[in-house]
Amino acid sequence: MASEESGPLNDVVGDRPRPAPGAAGALERGFFGHPRGLSTLFFTEMWERFSYYGMRAFLILYMVNALKFDDKHAGAIYGTYTASAWAAAIFGGIIADRWLGQYKSVLIGGIIITLGHFTLAFHPLPFFYTGLGLIVIGTGLLKPNVSGIVGSLYDVADARRDAGFSIFYMGINLGAMLGPLIAGYLAQRVDWHLGFACAGVGMAAGLVQYVLGRKHLRPGIERLEARRREAKAQASTAATSRAATERTVGGFTATEWKRLAAMGVFFVFAAVFWGAYEQAGSTLSLFGDRYSETTILGFNFPSSWFQSVQPVFVILLAPVFAWLWTALGRHEPSTPTKFAVGLLFIGLSFAFLLPAARQIENLPGVRVSAMWLVGCYFIQELAELCVSPVGLSVFTKLSPVKIAGMMLGVWFLADSVGNKVAGYAAGFMSTAPLTQIFGTIAAVCLGASVIAFLIIRPVRRLMGGIH
Repeated sequence: MASEESGPLNDVVGDRPRPAPGAAGALERGFFGHPRGLSTLFFTEMWERFSYYGMRAFLILYMVNALKFDDKHAGAIYGTYTASAWAAAIFGGIIADRWLGQYKSVLIGGIIITLGHFTLAFHPLPFFYTGLGLIVIGTGLLKPNVSGIVGSLYDVADARRDAGFSIFYMGINLGAMLGPLIAGYLAQRVDWHLGFACAGVGMAAGLVQYVLGRKHLRPGIERLEARRREAKAQASTAATSRAATERTVGGFTATEWKRLAAMGVFFVFAAVFWGAYEQAGSTLSLFGDRYSETTILGFNFPSSWFQSVQPVFVILLAPVFAWLWTALGRHEPSTPTKFAVGLLFIGLSFAFLLPAARQIENLPGVRVSAMWLVGCYFIQELAELCVSPVGLSVFTKLSPVKIAGMMLGVWFLADSVGNKVAGYAAGFMSTAPLTQIFGTIAAVCLGASVIAFLIIRPVRRLMGGIH
């Protein structure tokens, strides 16, 4: 239990944990019973995700329809872009840890993202690649550090921590829902480049929110800096004092090494999970555009609107999960258990699509009901809420303080691997049977789920008391 042993941002080697500096502030209740700074980050990230997912909803469709790329080429670019955006987070974490700090990293990253989206609004092809590159750099700076600031709002022993990340995740998905609806519509029904510009406006709105709400973030940022200084002092003391109860190897104690090993296990499972989940922007985006009905009650909607279904379910389900984790108290499932359940659900979501895929193969030219994708996305959101906010939370708890930003980058690196796999899979949409594509993804995820269930206890031991 986190309340019984020190966490990564509040280590006291060989002693009972002390309240972290500013711990009283962690009990502040100003936003659904959570610290007021959570509201600032909620809306900042909402607008940032509006820009990211608004553009992502039509990115591969733009490449195959406007730029006339074939599926393999478009999938490769999509995978490289999205994978790079998540992989860059590890460098953004290091930059924040060593030079800029979390607040400035998020601010500068947001500015670069905004420039990237507006660059995409220009028609010549070089602007397309330049804009994608700018978004990659900006996302790398912003993404890990905004999550780190969320973690700093809470003491490591605060029982509201996982619930807070679930609420934060609801903000992410509010933006992810609105982005495809607005930017996707403008792109597919008015002009592709107007959709890109709309995404830039969203990120600019997020920057305004972030700057105006800085005062609410100050307690968490100061607490994070104080913990980092304390950790450095403790490391120095442990290295010189014979009374230290744990020796360091490579700069980390034995407990920290075990927790890093646990993070390694979570990384592997997360990479498998994201490899399936991120198909929403690649194979499932093409599936919705080419094989699904896009008319409801006589209204024909852009296929990019399918990308809003997932965040709608998160908005509906995130409060339920946040309440559930808190209500269960000491009976709350452990993080390894939540990961195993998440992998189970993501595998089932692709198994759910197999009858529709078989129908498409047997009746060429047929379009299946939109409810197949809606049902698939519902199952996927049950999975995501067991993995994504929980993974963010546990990485902030397990990470040694001096590399906390970098390790959050490692968490996002798992998403990077998954996105590359998703882009690779999209290249087979024109050459491989749908049942083969979806069946393979389902089998891999269900197999990983079985392994995850089998190693729950060993992983919990590696976590050293962190729940």
